[in-house]
Amino acid sequence: MSGDMIPLLTKALGETVYMVVVSMAIATVFGIPLGVLLHTTSKGQILENLTLNRIIGSIVNAIRSIPFIILMVAIIPLTRLIVGSAIGTTAAMVPLVIASIPFIGRQVETSLKEVPYGIVEAALSMGATPMQIIWRVLLPESMPSITAQLTTVIIALVGESAMAGAIGGGGLGDLAIRYGYQRFRPDVMIATVIILIVLVQLVQFAGNTLAKRLNKK
Repeated sequence: MSGDMIPLLTKALGETVYMVVVSMAIATVFGIPLGVLLHTTSKGQILENLTLNRIIGSIVNAIRSIPFIILMVAIIPLTRLIVGSAIGTTAAMVPLVIASIPFIGRQVETSLKEVPYGIVEAALSMGATPMQIIWRVLLPESMPSITAQLTTVIIALVGESAMAGAIGGGGLGDLAIRYGYQRFRPDVMIATVIILIVLVQLVQFAGNTLAKRLNKK
């Protein structure tokens, strides 16, 4: 691989990290409360509301059922409205966030279901309010699992950010398409794949390590 590709690979990696970190941060802010709401409004839980739970669950399932490449194209008008453009790393973050919020919500819901209801009942018997139970029981008890689940979401985001290159989203995917595929440069394709593999391995290692440290059992 020629030396002129090193700066391009470095720039593309920076764009990918930027997309993933910012998208994950925004999606987490909305996704965790969504997961809490999905869990606590389900049958037999502290804020049981089956009608609300079904409505939210249906919306979440509908968004999750849309393939990411189709979602990116379908919300181009919304992307333009929010960031003023449908091309570039910032524009790519709009579909990344929208795709990640319901994904995080379901993952968090799964983690919260792992908390023994006996602990919740004990808190209720001591007069704890629903918000106190959420903040002092459900989230702390499920944090190792939530961390592991969020790691899975980050890895999915890495793959989706590469896919965003198909519509000019920047990052490693864009570099692989423009230089590797369109200019018949297999060395560039191989380099981007290797970088993505290493990035995923690092994310998985960091997530596993953090989850183990949070697990006090």
